[in-house]
Amino acid sequence: MRVDIWSDVVCPWCYLGKRHLELALADHERAGEVEVFFHSFELDPEAPAGDHRPMRELIARKYGLAPHEAARSQEHLTSLAASVGLEYHLEATRRANTFDAHRLLHLARDLGRQSELAEALFAAYFTGGRVLGEHEELVAVATGAGLAEQEVRRVLGSEAYAEHVRRDEQAAVELGATGVPFFVVGGRYGLAGAQPPDVLAKVLDRAFEESA
Repeated sequence: MRVDIWSDVVCPWCYLGKRHLELALADHERAGEVEVFFHSFELDPEAPAGDHRPMRELIARKYGLAPHEAARSQEHLTSLAASVGLEYHLEATRRANTFDAHRLLHLARDLGRQSELAEALFAAYFTGGRVLGEHEELVAVATGAGLAEQEVRRVLGSEAYAEHVRRDEQAAVELGATGVPFFVVGGRYGLAGAQPPDVLAKVLDRAFEESA
């Protein structure tokens, strides 16, 4: 059974959704038959290189929130993350263009290490406060996830996998995915948002039943 996830590595709900899927699979009797693929979706595709302003500041400006309101919203997200074992330090997150991070996720998919890199990127951003728009940060995270440094630098120094990212993003448009995470289970069921583990488990059950 195939599960496709459109997400961005700087999206706190996407990391939460990834963990919810893992929890849904942890107790699922057919978890070994499930393949998970991550697809590219940029929340801030126009983010310029070198703009690393705090996300709390940008969120407050985007939604017209007072600083304390933006902080309260992030505290709520941090609490939700903690409830499923994730450690968020949202006050340390900074703006980043994630196009190159998505290219590396496609490289990792070809190498059979996409899940490992996705987890490493999420953790680096939300727990470690790493700036994922910088190549040296991406090299450090990717090599830590088991990718060869030479391959990582080759991709970052070229246009490799750029078309893969653009195709993923066009597919999201065609699917009607206006936000992330966006799940497609068994090529049939689409779910938007960080769905709870029990919801994801029920959709997996239905997909398995209909594929029998």
